[in-house]
Amino acid sequence: MAGKSGNVTPMMAQYLELKAQYADALLFYRMGDFYEMFFDDAVAASSALDIALTKRGKLNDQDIPMCGVPVHAAEGYLLTLIRKGFRVAVCEQMESPEEAKKRGYKAVVKRDVVRLVTPGTLTEDSLLDARRHNYLAAYSEVRDSGALAWVDISTGAFHVMPCPRVSLGPELARLSPRELIVVDGSEAEFQELADDAAISLSSLGGAAFDSTAGEKRMTAFFGVKSLDAFGQFERSEVAALAAILEYLEITQKGKLPLLGSPVREQQNSAMQIDAATRRSLELTQSMQGGRNGSLLSTVDATLTAAGARLLERRISSPSRNLQTLISRLDPVSYFVDRSADGENLRDLLRAVPDVDRALSRLALDRGGPRDLAAIRNAIGQATHLADRIIDDELPELLTFAASSLVGHDDILDLLDQALVAEPPLLARDGGFVAEGYHEELDEMRTLRDEGRSVIAKMQAEYAELAGVSSLKIKHNNVLGYFIETTATHAERMMSEPLNETFIHRQTTANQIRFTTVELSEIETRILNAGGRTLEIEKQIFETLKDTVVGNSAQLNQLSASLAEFDIATSLAALARREQWVRPELDSSRAFEIEGGRHPVVEEALKSSGDPFVANDCSLTDASIWLLTGPNMAGKSTFLRQNALIAVLAQAGSFVPAQSAKIGLVSQIFSRVGASDDLARGRSTFMVEMVETAAILNQADDRALVILDEIGRGTATYDGLSIAWATLEHLHDVNRCRALFATHYHEMSALSAKLDNVDNATVAVKEWEGDVIFLHEVRKGTADRSYGVQVARLAGLPPAVIERAKVVLEALEKGEREGGSNRKAIIDDLPLFAATPPPVAEPAKVSEVEIKLKELLPDELTPKEALNLIYELRGLVD
Repeated sequence: MAGKSGNVTPMMAQYLELKAQYADALLFYRMGDFYEMFFDDAVAASSALDIALTKRGKLNDQDIPMCGVPVHAAEGYLLTLIRKGFRVAVCEQMESPEEAKKRGYKAVVKRDVVRLVTPGTLTEDSLLDARRHNYLAAYSEVRDSGALAWVDISTGAFHVMPCPRVSLGPELARLSPRELIVVDGSEAEFQELADDAAISLSSLGGAAFDSTAGEKRMTAFFGVKSLDAFGQFERSEVAALAAILEYLEITQKGKLPLLGSPVREQQNSAMQIDAATRRSLELTQSMQGGRNGSLLSTVDATLTAAGARLLERRISSPSRNLQTLISRLDPVSYFVDRSADGENLRDLLRAVPDVDRALSRLALDRGGPRDLAAIRNAIGQATHLADRIIDDELPELLTFAASSLVGHDDILDLLDQALVAEPPLLARDGGFVAEGYHEELDEMRTLRDEGRSVIAKMQAEYAELAGVSSLKIKHNNVLGYFIETTATHAERMMSEPLNETFIHRQTTANQIRFTTVELSEIETRILNAGGRTLEIEKQIFETLKDTVVGNSAQLNQLSASLAEFDIATSLAALARREQWVRPELDSSRAFEIEGGRHPVVEEALKSSGDPFVANDCSLTDASIWLLTGPNMAGKSTFLRQNALIAVLAQAGSFVPAQSAKIGLVSQIFSRVGASDDLARGRSTFMVEMVETAAILNQADDRALVILDEIGRGTATYDGLSIAWATLEHLHDVNRCRALFATHYHEMSALSAKLDNVDNATVAVKEWEGDVIFLHEVRKGTADRSYGVQVARLAGLPPAVIERAKVVLEALEKGEREGGSNRKAIIDDLPLFAATPPPVAEPAKVSEVEIKLKELLPDELTPKEALNLIYELRGLVD
């Protein structure tokens, strides 16, 4: 391959030239049936993919590292590389080796990069999660105005919103884009945000963010004279939208995807939930990073990919618009009341393919016959679904959706007639066009597949015509197909009028050979039938693809309508199964939950057969609850479940409660659970204070705040003072609704000083030194924290538990006696080492156990047994 020292072969020169254009990406260089990588790319890829690193030739007396992956398995390797943070430039052969040789024996096959694969520009099913969006985002700032745009090229969703820099973190947490584009040179400003959200950061030159040039790019792309047709956009919004189009031009090499018209979102249209709160509440992924254990996984009963993505959007972005929420809740109520109708529709929805992503692949020339079949099948299922909807009382949202399910008969008929039931994956494989759709194709297939029978039929016809029963049609590599007969019969065939049909070709010792015009034509057609068959099918595929892509707007609306029916029927099925109720929403500051439950915890408890203890929560009269009680009693669960009920309600879902009245929540803030950020030098306490500061600086009077154990990471009095001041600030300044859990019992005095603070506690019961958690939230305060008892349940050594009791008793005694010098109290305690190990005491036998051992159950009358129950109950009380 490579020549002598310092020399570069033509092929390697071609590689290096292409690589120079994509220095920041791995170059997948097509070599026949493999994509090969060289030099540093090969070293990096072999390590990332765990494949062999070999070598190919030399350059400057140094071996050239090389590795490769098969073309047919490339998607799996691409996915691994993308997940590990690489970008990949896919370089294909633009001609065959035979075509290259026409230019000269040593001519190098023409190659070019056809696509730059990045995390935000994936379209293949194997590289994507069908139930999640794959967003590419761009952030732009023009003067003092910021904007965030995002697109999912696999579905065509295209959005933009005004977004000052301070709001960028929460919005990125909401959208979870895979890739963020910023102006070249500003990467360092966004790196921390990108790292927090696990987003790949990319950059473009300043010209890509130019709003004036960007407006021209946008109008040209959408074929309009002015962007006013889509709404009024700020300059920063146009810049962000245009940057995305520029990036797609670069990565897709001019093959732009189907994009919907840009939709402008208002910043206050959705409930604000910052990144820390999303992690704490585990809205779309659990603390472990997976989908299992999240709120989304618990409530997701959708049956279509589009429905699943719609549900994720609504869980991630709960609405603040009352009319929007009513329009979403009405369909759920409709199917809750008509369960049989809902289940009938769900049976049909199970077979609905992903229309949006099939369309996107077709538009980018990455689709195949199965994508066409997916659209055909989706239209067919939508037609059946529309036939099942005969009720005139459909809610408005479903009425509009139902109207989009029909009107696609022309496309359906075309695809039904053109495609076989189960087409192959790739158009180049052929065999996807139905028999009878194209006359020439059927003929070519007959010649290709039944050439022998065609020739046999011709032989019989010629034998009859010539009157020679021994006439044969044969084939060899020199003459091709020919007619052969004996010399005796040949004389007749060479005389008139048969000589006009049979043309003499060759005479041998014993036989004479002929051909005919028809046989020559058939021979050519048989030899070319296979290639011609694939050529015709490719032409048919292109025609079908163009027709489908030309109707993309209607088909995208069809997909959106199916998603609406999917989400309405799935949430209704969930509500019926779990006995959830429709929330009553208004614009007040009400928050009344009766019998509320934590949906994720309740689902987890089912596997063990344990019931979930439901609890009420009322923040209407007293907008802040100060919650006390021991660890493990369920305080954190109670805090989170009320926040999740608000999220579900404003996502358009029924909620896990007996009843729920909620004044629309503008923001949810959660500071629950301990964590550190050692990479940035932040202790657990520092993280807690940073997140608390964000809450106090941002929460408005419509917010819902849940706080757990503020101030626990520092000295007792420091922590108490911080918690005390935080609660006062929430009450006096933020004036929001809040649940505030604490172990500082001294804070319960605030309920007498602050008008909108009530005390509540999680009930427990002590039994012979152990604590029993009842998980019931009641008005009032806890008398103590039961920390020692909880430590005993956790398995601390008995010696440590006994020592803790001694210290606790001494400290509490000092407090009761008015002592203020804790150091003196501690100094009076004997050292732990001097304390003799506790002697194991014989287990105490309760009166109940004694009574039960004395019983003879077989001798008890029913009345005596009943009296015994009352007696035992008295002993327990």
